[in-house]
Amino acid sequence: MSGIQDNTGKEGNLHLCKSVQEELRTDSLGEKLDVVVANLPAGEVTLAEIRDLVGQDGLLILTAFLTIVFMVPVSIPGVSTVFGAGILLIGISRLLGRSLWLPRWIAYRVLPVDKLRVSLKRGSVWVHRLERVSRPHRMNKLASTGLVETVNNCALIAGAVLLMAPFGLIPFSNTLPALALLFLAIGLLERDGLCILLGHLANFVTVIYFAFLMIGGTAAIYELWRRITGNG
Repeated sequence: MSGIQDNTGKEGNLHLCKSVQEELRTDSLGEKLDVVVANLPAGEVTLAEIRDLVGQDGLLILTAFLTIVFMVPVSIPGVSTVFGAGILLIGISRLLGRSLWLPRWIAYRVLPVDKLRVSLKRGSVWVHRLERVSRPHRMNKLASTGLVETVNNCALIAGAVLLMAPFGLIPFSNTLPALALLFLAIGLLERDGLCILLGHLANFVTVIYFAFLMIGGTAAIYELWRRITGNG
C-alpha cells in the first residue's frame, strides 16, 4: 500500500515539475523566478526540490533564484553556505560541460519556506528592476563561447566562493557577491555583455571590500592585543 502511495507522490511531483517548466518558458526572467517562488512546497524545502522544479536546463535561472534572497537583509542560518555551494557546483558543471550534481548535505538541507518565500518576494523586486535595463545581445562578444565563456563560468565560481565567505553578519557581505552572480546570470541568459561586465565588476568590488574587512579586522585585533599586553 505504501509503495502505491509513494509512486503516486512521485508521479504528482513529476507532473508539478513538468507544469512549472512549461510556465518557465516565458521570456521574462522575473516572471520565471515568480513561477518558482509560487510553486515552492509548503512547510520546508530542499535545494534538490528547487532544482527539480527548475529543471536541468534552467541552471542559470536557478543561479538567479539562489541569489535574490540576498538582495535584502535575511537571517536564515546556513542559507549563504547552501546556496553558495549550489551556485559553485552550477559554475563547475557549466565549466566542465557536465550535468549538475549536488552532494547530499547540500541537496537535502532543509530550509523554512515561509521565511524563504518572504525574502525571495522582496528580493525579486531587484530582478524586475535589473531586467528592465538589460538588453539581449548587447555587447555580444562578452557573451560568446570559447575563452570568454570559460572566463564567465570562472566568474560564477568566484562569486559563489565569495558568497560563502564567513562574513555573513557584516553589511553587504552577502549582497555584493549575490549582485555579481545575479548580473552574470541575467547577462548569460540574455547574452547581454554589459550585464556580464557589471557582474565581473561587482566581483572585483567584493574582493576589494573583503580585503578591506580583513585588513581592518587584523589591525583592530593587533591594537586590542597591544592594549591588553601594554606594549607601545
